Amino acid sequence: MSTTDISSLLTRAQEISADAERVTRAHLRKVTLPVAAGAPAQVLGLITLDNGEDHTKPNTFGPRSLLELNTAIDAALADDEITALGVTGKPFILAAGADLTSIAGGGPDAVRVVAELGHAVFRKLGDGGKPSFGFINGLALGGGLEVALHCDYRTVMDSAPALGLPEVMLGLVPGWGGAYLVPNLVGAENAVKLIIENPLNNGRTVSGKAAFKLGLADACFSGADFLEQSLLWAAPVLSGETTVERAEVDRGAAWDEAVARGRAIAEARTGGASPAAALAVDLIAAAKDRTRDEGFAAENDALEAMSRTPELLASLYAFDLVQKRAKRPAGAPDRTLARPVTKVGIVGAGLMASQLALLFVRRLEVPVVLNDLDQERVDKGVAYVHAEIDKLLAKGRIGQDKANRHKALVSGTVDKASEFADADFVIEAVFEDMGVKKSVFAEVEKVVSPDCILATNTSSLSITEMASELTHPERVVGFHFFNPVAVMPLLEIVRGEQTSDTALATAFATGKALKKTTILVQDSPSFIVNRLLGRFMSDVSRIVDEGTPVQVVDGAFAGVTPMSPFTLIALVGPAIALHNTETLAGAFPDRFYVSPALERVVAARKAAYFAPDGTLDPEVEALLEQPAEPVVLDAAEVRTRVLKGLADEARIMLDEGVVAAAEDLDLAMITGAGFSFWNGGLTMLLEREGLGKFH
Repeated sequence: MSTTDISSLLTRAQEISADAERVTRAHLRKVTLPVAAGAPAQVLGLITLDNGEDHTKPNTFGPRSLLELNTAIDAALADDEITALGVTGKPFILAAGADLTSIAGGGPDAVRVVAELGHAVFRKLGDGGKPSFGFINGLALGGGLEVALHCDYRTVMDSAPALGLPEVMLGLVPGWGGAYLVPNLVGAENAVKLIIENPLNNGRTVSGKAAFKLGLADACFSGADFLEQSLLWAAPVLSGETTVERAEVDRGAAWDEAVARGRAIAEARTGGASPAAALAVDLIAAAKDRTRDEGFAAENDALEAMSRTPELLASLYAFDLVQKRAKRPAGAPDRTLARPVTKVGIVGAGLMASQLALLFVRRLEVPVVLNDLDQERVDKGVAYVHAEIDKLLAKGRIGQDKANRHKALVSGTVDKASEFADADFVIEAVFEDMGVKKSVFAEVEKVVSPDCILATNTSSLSITEMASELTHPERVVGFHFFNPVAVMPLLEIVRGEQTSDTALATAFATGKALKKTTILVQDSPSFIVNRLLGRFMSDVSRIVDEGTPVQVVDGAFAGVTPMSPFTLIALVGPAIALHNTETLAGAFPDRFYVSPALERVVAARKAAYFAPDGTLDPEVEALLEQPAEPVVLDAAEVRTRVLKGLADEARIMLDEGVVAAAEDLDLAMITGAGFSFWNGGLTMLLEREGLGKFH
């Protein structure tokens, strides 16, 4: 790109820069590298990206931030004393990519300008005439990874928690070099994993250590002195003492096979509903033969094209929910009402309870006591937590001191009175039966202090009824996690009719400390996610029972739901799916349907409808009785009918005041059920399909 072209881009970027942008500054300083006696001096111009915020607000790139970086790079290139460039970030964060909020407001023209500007600025690192290093010292997503990819060499911190190119999840494509540079650096197979497969798997990322193994970085270092080690490594690279060797990329049949796999993944996960996924595969395919200029130009065209799609608008809406609404839950009481939690009791020591214990001890770092009916169960629960902590230690995610401390904080007891008396927060995670849960709370209330909050992890039962026979029902609150607890971000906080603001505020404060996305829900059957999924599964089961083949129904929702309905049943278990439907049918018999076929599957103790090879289990097929006059729908008809049911249920839930607004339904389905960003969760999709107005 010519100097004139860059100057024009810089001018246009200044014109579209938004006041809302959280500007990431690029601080340039000179670092003298150690060299052998008599060797010429090596001075590295180190650019540190820092938006001046704490670790919860990572560096991002909007127009003004790109201008900042451009100025720093130009200054380093113009300084004759500087012999090489390096880019790193503030502690534990390189950058989280583009500032989507500040860019999208300008429409497709602004997206085009920022796409071209990002390429122009970043490629100065590789084309500026001086060797460059990307020191990936922590989180690096999207443009945050791409800025390092433009450097000649890269190091990465082994404990960096998240590296990746998540753009496809957002209805975009890697647009600052990633779609071209990654396949040409680490091969098409790894590019498909990073650009297609991981983003479509709920935005999965890779660790620093894994990124090094993939070939994204040339060296991997650990510890607080990561930058110092990286600089010491850079010195012999510059002097020629260390030669960086990279695996040769296979440009033969393996490339084409990887692209074919990428297309299959994109189609299976999106059903063609996300144009970004298909376009990203095209970019990887074409990167095999394109020049760098051609590859970058294609990325610019792709980003501009995606900026005109409804999927991007839905993605930006979803992104805003996760970034902003999730941090300020609608309807949450004044946080100053929250009581401190210095000890946690957990009733139950099964898998769910043990997962809760692990989460509480890791996030709150307070004593956590598991309780169950006999010592064997208690010991098994504590052993599970200790084993999981040992796994984290083995993976290098925590140190030995922290592992020892966390293990020491977890204990078990069969005697509630002896260990729960000084607990501030007790949560039950026992069998999903109202009688059992009432009995548990009655026992707990006798031994805890008057100020102790009682929380229930129920997925569907009434908080109000559960608390109705207690002396202090006002301290009972719903605290519903999703499985697996460590992975799923959502925590539904449910207010019973008598739940106090103090109990609610404590629940929200605790949820925040646990690093969960919290949403306030009014007490109603199955709350948000399980109610909507219950309606989904109810309508799906009815369609199957009426005569449409399971295979047709199961394949009708690619691009709508993160997994097919009968995969979902296998994940949660047919018995749990049946229980949820029974609860909802009991409350709303006019809308929810209990499938006789599902009852037979549960009675037969079948764990799934499909065999491991993807075919319908013959034993399950025998349980699916054909009606005398079957009604057979095609996939499109199945999809439309079920979406109409979801639109109906969503509208009823809003009218009932289950949540404050449609935004909470969408936030819940994104963070609790993995619904896609490009659909905007649920209600944006329903609006796009003409099935109602929710906003």
